Amino acid sequence: MENMDMMKAFWRNKKVLITGHTGFKGSWLSLWLQLLGAKPIGYALEPPSNPSFFVDGEIASGMASITADVRDLQALENTMRAHQPDIVLHLAAQSLVRYSYDHPLDTYTTNIIGTAMVLEAVRKTKVSRAVLIVTSDKCYDNKEWIWGYRESDPFGGYDPYSSSKGCAELITSAYRNSYFPTAQYNDHGITVASARAGNVIGGGDWADDRLVPDIFKSILSKKRVNIRNPRAVRPWQFVLEPLYGYLSLAQKMYESGVEYSGGWNFGPDYTDCKPVDWIVEELSKAWGKQFKWSIDKKDNPHEANFLMLDCSKAKRRLKWKPLLDLKTALDWVNEWFICYSHNNKGVREIAEKQILRYMEMM
Repeated sequence: MENMDMMKAFWRNKKVLITGHTGFKGSWLSLWLQLLGAKPIGYALEPPSNPSFFVDGEIASGMASITADVRDLQALENTMRAHQPDIVLHLAAQSLVRYSYDHPLDTYTTNIIGTAMVLEAVRKTKVSRAVLIVTSDKCYDNKEWIWGYRESDPFGGYDPYSSSKGCAELITSAYRNSYFPTAQYNDHGITVASARAGNVIGGGDWADDRLVPDIFKSILSKKRVNIRNPRAVRPWQFVLEPLYGYLSLAQKMYESGVEYSGGWNFGPDYTDCKPVDWIVEELSKAWGKQFKWSIDKKDNPHEANFLMLDCSKAKRRLKWKPLLDLKTALDWVNEWFICYSHNNKGVREIAEKQILRYMEMM
């Protein structure tokens, strides 16, 4: 409870620019900041899916919401000058591996140029004190190791999506070194960091070609879902887990400056890095005959089989740690989707309850 009170005290009335606020994670983050009493300013394209948690949850009702492209430098500058955000949380991205195979240029321009545009707008306006660039665990050069990747490991990427996230990390590092160097913090007063999270699950994710959304869409439509790569191991985590990490890190960046710059991992404990078919079996137990599935035997594009993060740095320096085991996380996901299936207008209330329940665990 003490941590929750301290969190509310810090975020109350803070002006926070969130790029990508209409997406899955952006919607949850916007709602959480509203509950904390912050003043979020959203900047994004129209919601990327239909249905949309952003729409059904009426997320825009508690914030300034600007429809614009993250690749539009002038629009970003105008937004920053008009709203004077204390903190920038950059989540806007093309976030799907399989989509990136079909649309590589859109993936690269959004994830690479979009990141550069945000950092350039920060450089030109100089209105924000802390800037957090959210990338992905897939930014690392994945060797399919059995141990987790640390923040000091090299970047890479087999596919357009993964390589775009590695590039976004390099751009973030280049801007930090060139324009916001730690040695000159007293002159510029801006801290820049990046955050890498795993496979995020939660209510309100309706993206195509992602396991949990595909399963729930199949249940609602009463159609069979094809499961790709059943033995692939993923670092599954409930959506609030990395968001808690982002908020904790952004607060430290604002309060303590460049001591908290650089890259940070926010992933689940190793025991919750499970294969795809484990998730499928757990959801089958919960939904029974409503859930029909089969193995997709088509020749699909390459996807990583094994990837984990070492989060020792965040656990030690931020006192952050995952609060939900994977079975509990799936219970919370089921709770949200059951609510949606009965009354899609009640999803904001159930999300707020889950955020408050999570904060009580902190």
